[in-house]
Amino acid sequence: MVAVIHTSSRLRSVLHYNENKLKQGQAECIAAINYPKDANALSFDQKLNRIQRQLTLNKRTKVNMVHMSLNFDPSEKLSKEQLTEISKAYLKGIGFEKQPALVYEHRDAGHPHVHLVTTNIKADGSRISLHNLGKNQSEKTRKEIEIDFGLVKAQDRKAQEFNLKPIIIKAEYGKSETKKAIANVLDKVLNEYKFTTMGEFNAVLNQYNVAADIGSAGSRIRKNNGILYRVLDKDGNRVGVPIKASDFHFKPTYRNLKVRFLFNEMNSDRTKVSLRYSF
Repeated sequence: MVAVIHTSSRLRSVLHYNENKLKQGQAECIAAINYPKDANALSFDQKLNRIQRQLTLNKRTKVNMVHMSLNFDPSEKLSKEQLTEISKAYLKGIGFEKQPALVYEHRDAGHPHVHLVTTNIKADGSRISLHNLGKNQSEKTRKEIEIDFGLVKAQDRKAQEFNLKPIIIKAEYGKSETKKAIANVLDKVLNEYKFTTMGEFNAVLNQYNVAADIGSAGSRIRKNNGILYRVLDKDGNRVGVPIKASDFHFKPTYRNLKVRFLFNEMNSDRTKVSLRYSF
């Protein structure tokens, strides 16, 4: 499991982000912790107001919102009940067990993950220190949860070699053929290789005649954190129709790749991706 913590002063924006995912059918609010009602009985305003009331107790603290994501290995199949219990255990471990918190299960990526929306302002108006929260309490709690819930340990994800032939596709092929060919490569590379940067990711993809294009500096793709996946011919030239990351059901987007980079970086001293395979 990998935990990512973001702090801000924008409650409404954070809540809107998760609620918009819900409206798009890409998320579900599975738990409302320390709320008077169950999650499925709460309106947007009720979700907002419960945390907003707590924020008014300490108007001096500007950074008063905590938005976390708990990310699990793609192989794990976790129920809503399990995700809720893991979320509660995580909040307790980092000292947030008494805080109002909303838990959203997101389904917009190739790995299970939840987003937690809460505040560091306590019921008495004091604040929970956010200094080194990720480095200290979160990291300790993450490791304990991996053991207690039998989760795949972030450090134990190993790179595996596999047999996969490079793509050979004609330039005149249409989108459907290109997408299917690229998806076959991505499915293997994302789950069975270890990489910590876009450079390493591309180094592996290129061996199978695929490239992940994040655009040049100042381009629209780069500004929007987008990725286009392309087929390469035997000379490394781009051919066929480029496919947007969001077109694949497992969503190999830049935002989701960064989570994988975090998984792999945590074990970077012990196992690094090898770019010198023999085929």
